[in-house]
This record gives sequence, structure tokens and C-alpha cells, in this order.
Amino acid sequence: MKEFIYKKFKLSERGSTIPRELIGGLVTFLAICYILPVNASILNDCGMDPSGVFASTAIVTAIATILMSLLSNTPIVISAGMGLNAYLAYTICGPNGLGFTWQEGLILQTFTGLIFFAISLTPLRKKIIESFPPDLRRVISAGLGSFIAFVGLSGAGVIVNSEETLVKFGSLSDPAVLLSVIGIVVIVGLMFVKTKKGILASLAIPIGMIATALIGMLLYYVTGSSNNALPHVDFSSGWGIKGIEEVFLYGVFGSASNGAAKGGDFWKAVLNVLKNPLSYAAIFSFVFVNLFNTTAVLFGVGKKVGLVNENTGTIRGKGPFIADGTAALICSPLGTSLNTSFAESVIGVEAGAKTGFAGLFVAALFGLSAVIFPVFELFTFSCVNCAILVAVGGIIFVNNLKDLSWKDPAAGFAAFIAVLMIVLTYSLTTGIGFGLIVFIAIKLFSRRGKEISPILYLIGAFYLVSFALDEMVKHVA
Repeated sequence: MKEFIYKKFKLSERGSTIPRELIGGLVTFLAICYILPVNASILNDCGMDPSGVFASTAIVTAIATILMSLLSNTPIVISAGMGLNAYLAYTICGPNGLGFTWQEGLILQTFTGLIFFAISLTPLRKKIIESFPPDLRRVISAGLGSFIAFVGLSGAGVIVNSEETLVKFGSLSDPAVLLSVIGIVVIVGLMFVKTKKGILASLAIPIGMIATALIGMLLYYVTGSSNNALPHVDFSSGWGIKGIEEVFLYGVFGSASNGAAKGGDFWKAVLNVLKNPLSYAAIFSFVFVNLFNTTAVLFGVGKKVGLVNENTGTIRGKGPFIADGTAALICSPLGTSLNTSFAESVIGVEAGAKTGFAGLFVAALFGLSAVIFPVFELFTFSCVNCAILVAVGGIIFVNNLKDLSWKDPAAGFAAFIAVLMIVLTYSLTTGIGFGLIVFIAIKLFSRRGKEISPILYLIGAFYLVSFALDEMVKHVA
């Protein structure tokens, strides 16, 4: 078995071992499993059964990640995309949105999945990726780093909203915030500790994560704290697969109280989606956002695990496209929001994961979490994940921007605008769009337009259309 694993996943060629893959996979899972309760909570706001969404998200994540592992031999995890789930719950559905029911929202996502899957089977996705020059790829990867760092800081309350300054530093009197800051210092410090074999630095992330979780849990239970942001576990609930019949196949097998679309009502819902002109704007937005989210992740994570050809900048094979295309296709019928490649996968890579074997381990843990989630609940708290996201985000940011062609104003300004807009808009896709438009504009005004491929011009135009359609949808909502 050991020889088969080494040969199948090319562990020796990637400079990895089975223990490293397992540690990297475990760290990846612990950094991403927060999506299960969070996605369930968000989709509950548009009427979906939270237990069913929880189970469905775990199952779809396991299936999609297995596909990615086997088809691309990478530890990239595919799960319900943050931002995409909020777009479904609050913009597409609900009284403050476009007014679609959650069943109609999933039907709309199904059309999105069909289109995305079709694009994934054609050379179009690969040509889009190949059209980005090296500097733009570095900008995308650096933007990915800044994004996941900001996600960590805002989720843990280290950065909070402010009416006066938009954002501000959180309160250190909050034990969860203080724990997050201490975790950042500890993990970043451990990453640069020099030892003979570098073992301490290589294990900085798992050591820091476990230490932060245990300290937080100790604070919660010993002090009798009512601060639910501190790590703690509720073993009284969350066992077994529950409620999946309420969301499976658009709820046709669910209870009447869940607003299930029975029989002819289901086809009526399909017709309602097709008749609504705003459906097509929403589908375009879904496809576009997912396309460039996955592009950013494939660039950011892929070049660390041999998925990206360093000379040509192309993605090796069609495996990753088929995997995330399939995920987009199956997520809606199985009862969850649109799935995408997860940026946090890079955390596991930094912890040692290099191949699809780590991905299979992550998939197995997600499958288990559908049944025994309380075992993993301790690591879903933002104050536990914050330090990891910041540390890894910093590494990605620095490693990519150090190679940027800073003497080229198009590259420098594109990087500045992209990173700034990614953080301020809390959107990887929006930031990349603004960075790309600035890059193209500078090239054109400096009479260097011929350096840009026609496909890149087309992508820039699509971004402009996407921004316009998004505004139209928001205005109507």
C-alpha cells in the first residue's frame, strides 16, 4: 500500500512523504471546516434547513475534493464559496433581495453549473488563464494572500466596522481578539525560528493552531466566560446526518413547512426562473465570479504544487477544470450553494501538503464531519484560524510581489489597485477586475496596447459588463 501511494501520487517527485501529507491535510481541514456551520447559517437566512445544508455541504465538499485530488494530484479543496453563498441568500433570495425562493435560487445555480461545466470542458478556460501575463499572475496570487489575511483579521474581530473610519482595530479587552493577536505573533515567530533541521518552523502552523485552540478553550471553561467567540465544543448536538431530505433535489422530498417545491410546483419554479430577465444577469455574475475565483486559487496554490508550468504559465491538464466544473454542477441538486476552489488550501501546502493524497485525507475528514462534527468544532472558531490566515497570506503576498516588474508602471499600479480593492470590497474577483482594467488602461495610454492579448481585452470588457449587471441586480433588489 505504501509503495502504491508513493507511486500513484508521486510523493517522492514532489519532495513529500505520507506523514507530511497527512499533517498538511489535517491543517487544511482544520482551517476550512468553519465553512460547514457558516454556510448552514447563511443559507438558513433564505429559508433552507440548516442541518440539511450542513450535511450537504460536507458531502459535496468530500466528493469534489476527491475529484480534484485524483484528477490533478493537488491538495486543493473545493467547497461552498464564501461570497457566493451570501449572494444567493441575500441578493437572489429573501425579502430584501430579488425575491426568488430558495428552490428557485438553487435552480438558477443549476443553470450556472451547467454553463460553468460546459466551459470547463472546452479550451476556453485554459485560454483565459494563459492570456494573463506573468506580472498579472503575480498580482492575482498576491491579492489572494491579502484577501485570506483580511478574512482572518475581520472574522476574528481584530479588524471591525467603524462609522467614522469604515474599519478600525478591534478591542484587546475582548479575550478572543487578544487570543487572535497572540496567535499571530506566536505562529509568525515560530515560522522563522532557526533550528538544525527546521522542524519547529515546518510545524509552526499546526503547533500554533492547537496551542491557540487549547488556550482559548481553557479560558472559556475555567473563567466561565459567556464569550461565545472563544473556542468551546457542544457535544450535545450535531451528531449524525440530519435534514438532508429538506434540501436534496430542491426540497421535493421535504416537508410542507419547508416550502418544498412538490411535483408540478417544481417545474413552475423552473419556469419562473426562465421567465425572469434578472435571472440571466444573476447567472452571468455567478459564472463570472466562480471562473475568476478558481483562476486566482489555481494560480496562487497551483504553482506551489507543480500544477502551473513555470515557463508557460499554463495549468497542466484538464483535471482541475473538470473537478471544479463538476462541483458547480452537483452542488445545487444536492442542496448547497455554489462550490469553488478554496484559497485556504494554500495553508495546508505551507504545512507540508504537496499532492492529492493530502486532498483525499481532507475529503475523508469532511465526510466524517457530516456525522461527527462536534469532534472538529473546536477549530472552527475565527480566533483559532486568524493567525494561520494572516501568516500564510503574508507569505503568499511577499513571495509574489518580490518578483513583480516594479519598473513597469502598469504592473506596479495594477498590483496596488488590485490589492487595495480586494481588501476594501472584500471580493477577490472585484479587486482582480479593477487591477486588470488599470493594467490595460496604462498599457493603452502608454501606447503599449499590442503587448496585451485580444483575450485579455475581452476579459476586461466582460468585467465592465459584470460590474454593470451587478449594479442592475442590486438596484432592482
